[in-house]
Amino acid sequence: MSLERTVRLVFSPVSQEAQTHTNLSAVRSDGPVLWVAGDETATIERLVADDPADPHEYGGETTFRLGDLVELPGEDVAEEADIEGLARSGPFLWAVGSHSLRRRRIKERHEGEKALRRLAKVTGQANRQVLVRLPLAEVGGLPTPVPEGDGGAVPAVFGTHGPDLRDLLADDEHLAPFLPIPGKDNGLDVEGIAVVGDRVYLGLRGPVLRGWAVVLDLRPETDPDDPRRLVLRPFADGRRYRKHVLRLDGLGVRDLCPQGEDLLVLAGPTMDLDGPVRVYRWHGAAGAEGVQVVRGEQLTREVELPYGDGDDHAEGIGLLGSDGALLVVYDSPAARRLDDGGGVLADVVRLPTR
Repeated sequence: MSLERTVRLVFSPVSQEAQTHTNLSAVRSDGPVLWVAGDETATIERLVADDPADPHEYGGETTFRLGDLVELPGEDVAEEADIEGLARSGPFLWAVGSHSLRRRRIKERHEGEKALRRLAKVTGQANRQVLVRLPLAEVGGLPTPVPEGDGGAVPAVFGTHGPDLRDLLADDEHLAPFLPIPGKDNGLDVEGIAVVGDRVYLGLRGPVLRGWAVVLDLRPETDPDDPRRLVLRPFADGRRYRKHVLRLDGLGVRDLCPQGEDLLVLAGPTMDLDGPVRVYRWHGAAGAEGVQVVRGEQLTREVELPYGDGDDHAEGIGLLGSDGALLVVYDSPAARRLDDGGGVLADVVRLPTR
């Protein structure tokens, strides 16, 4: 890894109490601000750069609750949405939940039958099953989610009314068998999003199918009967999604980030393992037509990222500027990344020059 420097992200006491700063799962740079999300809340955080041209610290956090912007499927709007990906395209900010099930953990105090009972418990959360599109406008010189954007666009969601993504995949020949399986057991687990034009790419941490990772390709659009709802426009073959498979050396997708016509793919283990963690480049992904089997010259390994022993799990990547600098944020950051002022260090790494 070519570590260029670190960037300090400073969070409010409220976010520290919610442990957002130690559960970062998504990041996207957007001019003077950084959009970040944690996987234990139903919020998106906006941090402001100390120097937009050469940021070394982001602070001045503002929190935006998804439940204040769109209708969520869960009865409790504060229930976690497990946001695992953020994307900025045109006048919109996008967010996606993991869509995963979860298995209860065995904790240190649990022994015997009680431990096994916990391990048998599998649950889901309705707020995880969403894809959200938020219009942005400049407010006080900063991009801000607004109730109504240019052209009358309003916040919209796929997954609250009508079929959600899990429903859509219920008869899929590859993915349907993995829907009842928790995400960390190689079940369905969305962990990355990239938006290019009218296409939304969703990267799956799981399942990995005999070493092949899966990326879903969707074309969401506004429901003509309800501007607060997204529907999926079919491709030419009538399907409402496409599947692409990537040879990531047995790893799953942990995040996606567009760069020109390419997609940068953060890859890591599907199961509860520390590493390896790498960034790959899917060449020409933005122009991909039909189902893609991505390997060989289409897919190159760009960067090896560090990982710890039970900590420092790279979860989100985003470009800083246009000179090939990549910001990496970590879930369960190592103690050396944290300070008493609510700050956590993210890495800035250099991508190979092409």
